[in-house]
Amino acid sequence: MYAAVLLFALMCWTATTRADHHQPCRSTNMTGVMSVLAVRNQVKALAPYTYDATNKKLRFQSNSSNPWNATLELDLLVFFEEGILYKIDSKNQSCEKKALQATYHPFALPSNAVFQSRLVFGSASIEGEGLKADIWSIPTPDLKGQSIMSLSMGCIPLSLMHVAEDSMLIFSNMNVEQEIKDPDLLAVPSFCQGLPVEETPEGTVYGFMTEFM
Repeated sequence: MYAAVLLFALMCWTATTRADHHQPCRSTNMTGVMSVLAVRNQVKALAPYTYDATNKKLRFQSNSSNPWNATLELDLLVFFEEGILYKIDSKNQSCEKKALQATYHPFALPSNAVFQSRLVFGSASIEGEGLKADIWSIPTPDLKGQSIMSLSMGCIPLSLMHVAEDSMLIFSNMNVEQEIKDPDLLAVPSFCQGLPVEETPEGTVYGFMTEFM
């Protein structure tokens, strides 16, 4: 599986595009479900999320008791614009407040993305069966890797694969609705307010994706 996925990544990275007019698009507000798989160490998360594309805020809540047998329990509130991530423990009414050195994440296409190709998932010959997707490569030197993102024609992220020296993460986006159903999820809980920002160990770069590596 690892080899097959890596081969797909390399094919995308080495593809040449004749459509250099493509510009990175901007995703909309979203509520949906995101799955995360770390291929080598089998870390899994399956979580509902709420994403504010305008203010660049995200709530991601994974529970290990879900039917997918996830191995991670994570409640993350991320303010990408401010460069802050809250790791929330509602049960114990506690919180960690961390600084983001890497603000890259799988819910939006960054401005440095490079268009590679347009693919059809499924059958292009059967009406209503094929899903067109644009494939973009994304350099992420701060996370020591490369990423490949697929987006629908409506600029909804479908999947993202991040390959680094010693890890591979696959994010899949499902059951997407283009709205924020519960804005309160994007507010800092009262027990998290006023906390100091934790220092990042020297020589390391912390980002949203670091929680899954």
